[in-house]
This record gives sequence, C-alpha cells and structure tokens, in this order.
Amino acid sequence: MVKKKNGGIGLKKSFIVFLVGLYLLFGGGITTYGEEPGIDLASQATSAILIERDTGEVLFEKNSKEQLPPASMTKVMTMLLIMEAIDTGKIKWSDKVRTSERAASMGGSQIFLEPGEEMTVEEMMKGIAIASGNDASVAMAEHLAGSEEQFVNLMNEKAKELGLKNTKFLNSNGLPAENHYSSAEDLALMAKELLKYEEITKYTSLYEDYLREDTEDKFWLVNTNKLVKFYPGVDGLKTGFTNEAKYCLTASANKDGMRIIAVVMGAPTPKDRNRQVTEMLDYAYSQYELQPRYQRGDVLGEAKVSKGSTVTVPVETEENISLLLKKGESPEGITERLELNQSISAPVKKGDPLGTLFVEKDGEVLMQSKVVAESDVAKASLWTLMKRTTSILVGKNGF
Repeated sequence: MVKKKNGGIGLKKSFIVFLVGLYLLFGGGITTYGEEPGIDLASQATSAILIERDTGEVLFEKNSKEQLPPASMTKVMTMLLIMEAIDTGKIKWSDKVRTSERAASMGGSQIFLEPGEEMTVEEMMKGIAIASGNDASVAMAEHLAGSEEQFVNLMNEKAKELGLKNTKFLNSNGLPAENHYSSAEDLALMAKELLKYEEITKYTSLYEDYLREDTEDKFWLVNTNKLVKFYPGVDGLKTGFTNEAKYCLTASANKDGMRIIAVVMGAPTPKDRNRQVTEMLDYAYSQYELQPRYQRGDVLGEAKVSKGSTVTVPVETEENISLLLKKGESPEGITERLELNQSISAPVKKGDPLGTLFVEKDGEVLMQSKVVAESDVAKASLWTLMKRTTSILVGKNGF
C-alpha cells in the first residue's frame, strides 16, 4: 500500500544597477536513449546534455564529459547545499545572514551587499537564484560552513557523493579560478539532485523581484535566465558567463508532468545559448512522455529493524519514480521489485538507505532507486527487549 504525502548602496551604485537591469531585461536573449541519427542540437555549443529528471535518462549529449569552466552554474551546487541545510533543519528561511568584508568584496554579478549588512536566508537565495549574486553566494557559504574554504570542501564532498567524475570546485560562485571545472553531465546530475527540493523553483522561476523593499535603496532583481519568461514551463535553474566559459545555462522545464534538464556550455552569445536550449527542450517534449509511478516520499512498505524501539520502520521513495517512454510506446509488461536490506539494526535515522526499488520489463532493469527510512528508530531499552522476548516465548509455548 502506497501512502501519498501531500543597507545603502548609494546613488552611483543605484545608477549602475539601473544600467545592468536594462541590459538584463533587453539583452540577447545514467541510462541512455542516445542521440538519434540526424538530430542536430547544440551545434554552436562546446558541450551539452539533455536528460529527463525523474529517470536520469539521457536524450541527447555532446562532449558531455568534457571538463570546462562552469562560471556561475557553480551556484547549482551552492543552492543544493543550502536546500539540504533547509531540509534537515540546520537553517531556516527566516535566519539572518551577516555579510562579511570578504563577501561584500566579490565582483561580477552581485546584489551590492555592504559589510555588516544582514539579510534573511530567503533574501540571499533570491539574490543567488535570480541575480546570480556572487556576494550572496559567499555570504551563504560562510554562514553555513564558517568560511568559504570549508564550504568548498563540502561542495567537493557532495560532488564525490553524487559520483561526479569531472568536477572540482575552488569557490562557491564560479568566479574564474585555475583548476575550477565541471562538465555538462555533472551539472545535469547536480540539477537533478537540486530539483528533489521542489521549493527551489519558487526562486529560480521568478523573472523579477526586489530586495531592500522598505528602504530608499530598493534593489530590482531581474533573472539572468530569460527563458523563465519566454519558454512555457521553464522554471530554472542557472546561467553562467565568463570570458573563458562563454555563455552557459543549466535549464529546467516542467510540462505535462515531465521535467527536463538541459545544459549548454560554451555558446558564443546569449541568444545562441537560449536558442540551443529551446531546441533541446522542444525535441524532448515532442518525442517523449513520462509515466509517473511514485512521488518522492511515498511509502512502499516496511523494513524489519533489529533491537529497535519499534520492530519495523516504513520505507519511502527518495525521489520521484517514473518511466520515460517514446511517444506511442506501450508500458505493458512493466513490473516492480522491492529489495530491502536483510540486516538492519537500530539506531536508524530518517533518510538512511534501506533497500532498492527495481522497475523491470522482460527481465531487464529499466531503472532502480534507493528507498530510505521514513523516520528515526532509536535503540530499544533493555526493558523493551525483555518484554519483547517474553512475549515471543509466551506465544511459542502457549503459556
């Protein structure tokens, strides 16, 4: 049975912000299906990849493992670590974040934080997700880890955990640094992980918003990703540009219940970048459809727990479970198999992996996904274990 879960910046800076806003507003715009013959996508990009989020299936790729400077697409990982901290309760959206001298000194895209200025986590996230604020990224990195250097260690640890083989971070914002790189494939996998936290699109999908609304230094945010306004369904995620990286975009779109991730790196102009991502999304939605099976957090069964305060723990899906089909393809003959770990001992923490769900057809595994503990299970007390043992003995002997 499946259970569904339902600060001043000054006149000069203000003028600069106005000019930047005008430019942004009017400026130029896994299991693999494989690339089909005759498909000409991302022709003007150095590297690209197109995947479906739930299954991770690759619909198209071009040099997707090549190590390239990711520019501000680095912030996909920064946002992921922020969302994880929110999810685990380490931080709250309302927490105040103080800006250090170092964070305020960041160049490039910024929200012009002043040393000592405080904003909430939510306001900082808006600054990162909408305006690609380098200063906001460093402020959040310092708030979460104590220093940006330690936060970068967490970024690289997370990259290793996700199995990213062509990624190395040296900062939290993507400003040029020697030996700071990623790949289109790795960025798609980071985006896939980030989109487990659907709330992120509340920020990445905003075309415009404001910071410091109740002050004379009201700051206009305009999304660097123009597709959130001009392509139906696009709700993120992150643009990037440096002279070395050229124009980059990790885009996500959600239409007809199917979420697609498209990554383009090294496009010559913003117009080319947007056009190529648009063509990739058009291709995905015209050729494929999704068969949803479970939502993230659906309970699939119970696992036995040895010496726990309870003898079982519900197991739930860690992510959305779906099948990707070519349009017109039949889903008949598809079966599921849930394999739970045989030796699970308390304590168990919420989110601990406890088994695997396999989706198969004709004996072939189409996809597999971890199932995790829905809740904590503490170690049983000695008294609880004694009562449990007595109950078993009484049952066996009929006393």
